[in-house]
Amino acid sequence: MRKFLQEIKADLKFKTAGPGQKLAEPPREKGPKEKPKAEIPKSRQRPTDEAQMAAAAAVARLEQKPKPHLPSSQDAIKNLVKKELMAEAAASDRRHSTDHKSPVSVVEEETAGLSVSGVYFVCPLTGATVRKDQKEAHIKEAILLHSSEDPVAASIMEIHTFNRDREKVKVGVETIAKYLDNIHLHPEEEKYRKIKLQNKVFQERINCLDGTHKFFQAIGFEKAMLPVPGQEATEEYYVLKEEVLSKLENLKDYKEKLLSSEPVKAQLDRQLCVFQASPRAAQFELPNDFYNLTAEELKREQRLRTEAVEKASMLRTKAMREKEEQREMRKYNYTLLRVRFPDGYILQGTFYAREPVSMLYRFVREALKDDWMPFDLLAPGGLKLTEENMAFNECGLVPSALLTFAWDAAVMADIKASGEEQKGSPLKPELLSTAQILS
Repeated sequence: MRKFLQEIKADLKFKTAGPGQKLAEPPREKGPKEKPKAEIPKSRQRPTDEAQMAAAAAVARLEQKPKPHLPSSQDAIKNLVKKELMAEAAASDRRHSTDHKSPVSVVEEETAGLSVSGVYFVCPLTGATVRKDQKEAHIKEAILLHSSEDPVAASIMEIHTFNRDREKVKVGVETIAKYLDNIHLHPEEEKYRKIKLQNKVFQERINCLDGTHKFFQAIGFEKAMLPVPGQEATEEYYVLKEEVLSKLENLKDYKEKLLSSEPVKAQLDRQLCVFQASPRAAQFELPNDFYNLTAEELKREQRLRTEAVEKASMLRTKAMREKEEQREMRKYNYTLLRVRFPDGYILQGTFYAREPVSMLYRFVREALKDDWMPFDLLAPGGLKLTEENMAFNECGLVPSALLTFAWDAAVMADIKASGEEQKGSPLKPELLSTAQILS
């Protein structure tokens, strides 16, 4: 305590020295002598009031800034939720992107690992290739779009394509043709230029068909409400426009087109593919498009056949077995056929199950470099396909089969005797350039 009072007294004496007097230094404690230093730094003066206020303001600003800290458990939860929300948003973007993918890219994802991605058709109106389940909708849309260019032709296509009952179409078309014949043969008769819509014949034969009203309007009829003779009521009619009477030959042409037209049918796309030599050539994985039955029905039937195969094989006669085999073959609408060439290359195409074998010969011939040379096709087991009028399902070539290509033996013998040799692959070079690896 005494020591503390002495230090205060010395400090006061130092501060209150008069003018001209030397400031007394505060007493120092005695201790061991120290070596003199080169330079003793001057004692630092206290900061002014203004400096202290500026420093306080700086400290306050620093305290307002966020301080780094270790994340608490609540922070961790917030971060986790944020990540999940970001992941959900990204997934939503991916789904949105998938919804806008081209049909081809979506199909590729769904059919990975299959021998063929599905059954495809080519629309004769647009030339577009579409899947089996999209075929009808595409044709319908193409016909409706064609209405703006040629409404008469489009309406005729609607009548023949949109109505499934061919007998009803036949009766309706013949009735319309009779209306047009009466107008063409009796142009001066006003009664033939009017068709009552509530007429029983019109209702039963024409009104029930899609496209018929578009046809009447396209060739020059218009609807009108006309009075009923002897009554105050009116009824709806189709009335031929006056200007059409000067072009009666057009009505005759329309009638002929209506009678001679056929439904618009998409053509089966062969989906020609060439594969390099592969030990997996006889292995097929087909999509459901190739079957008449659903996937569930196929599994059930397969299970039932497996359970009864032993017992049934003992009891059935040969005729019974053949009949059952034919019934089994009718379950397939299409067949996927591969033809293996001597150099190992494989040609693949899709066919109707009921098409004749001659279509396969034509398909192979069109792929050959020398399409004039005769050749044979051997079914599994080495049996030569000679009955070209037989259907694939009758030959047991459904729903898939691997066949073997062989040049005609007699022709090859002549070529060998002449000293010439077959060089290179029998397939066209442009097909070989597209050869894929069979996975």
